[in-house]
Amino acid sequence: MSVKSPDPVDLVVAHNIRIQRIARRVSQTELADALGVTFQQVQKYERGINRVGAGRLVRIAAVLDVPVTALLDGSDGERGRGPSPLAMMAQRQPYRLVAAFSRIDDKRLRRLVVDLVDRLARRRGA
Repeated sequence: MSVKSPDPVDLVVAHNIRIQRIARRVSQTELADALGVTFQQVQKYERGINRVGAGRLVRIAAVLDVPVTALLDGSDGERGRGPSPLAMMAQRQPYRLVAAFSRIDDKRLRRLVVDLVDRLARRRGA
C-alpha cells in the first residue's frame, strides 16, 4: 500500500492557515486550545499532513477572525500578480520590513516609504 501525497488544495489551505495564524500573532497552542485539539494537530494541519474538514475550517476561520474564503485563497489554482502580500509575511525579510515600518511615527514619512516601494515594484515590471 502506498502513502498518498496531500492534495494540492489541502496544501494551499494548510499554508493559508499558517499565514493567517502568524499574521494575527496566534500561537499554535492558542489555536489548538480554541479548537479543542492538540498543538501537534494544528502542526499537522499547517503542514498539510492532515486534511481540515469543512466544519473545522469554519471554526479555524472564526478563531482567526477571517472569512473562510481567506483560508481557501489560491485553491482554485489561479495566481495573481506575484505572491499574496499576506503570504509574504511568513517570510523573514517582509516581516522585518513591516516591523520596521510600524515603528515610523511620521505619517508623511510612511507615505514616502510606501511610494518608494510602489515605484520600485512598478519599475521591476517594466
